[in-house]
Amino acid sequence: MTPGMTRMRRGRRLAVDVGDARIGVASCDPDGILATPVETVPGRDVPAAHRRLGQIVEEYEPIEVIVGLPRSLGGGEGPAAAKVRAFAQVLARSVAPLPVRLVDERMTTVTASQGLRASGVKSKKGRSVIDQAAAVVILQNALESERASGRPPGEGVEVVV
Repeated sequence: MTPGMTRMRRGRRLAVDVGDARIGVASCDPDGILATPVETVPGRDVPAAHRRLGQIVEEYEPIEVIVGLPRSLGGGEGPAAAKVRAFAQVLARSVAPLPVRLVDERMTTVTASQGLRASGVKSKKGRSVIDQAAAVVILQNALESERASGRPPGEGVEVVV
């Protein structure tokens, strides 16, 4: 290990970008180096979305699930953040004892759409991949945060029974 580098926990992580219509999912390798898109889960039917996310968790066996928390540019939380917190709470109950963590996702959709545009993805076709790309950005940021601090990113979701 090079000086100044902190130890990363080994293990795959999943990241989730929760939107009203779609939920983007991304994963990373067990060393936490590269985040890659997994799929876009339809989000309008919430129970079905939670079932699919549960299947993805079973398939990927991550050490944690990271959920992007939408905050305002000033860092405040509005109705969208409250909705994501409620979603994360249900997810945490369904995947317990697997930890679910909320991380600040300010600007991730913007970053993801700029990246996709730069790579030539048209916005019509890009809608389903943009959610996956946003989840990739959320996961990449969470991994960098853990690498820099040596601590799990964001805040843990307490399972309320």
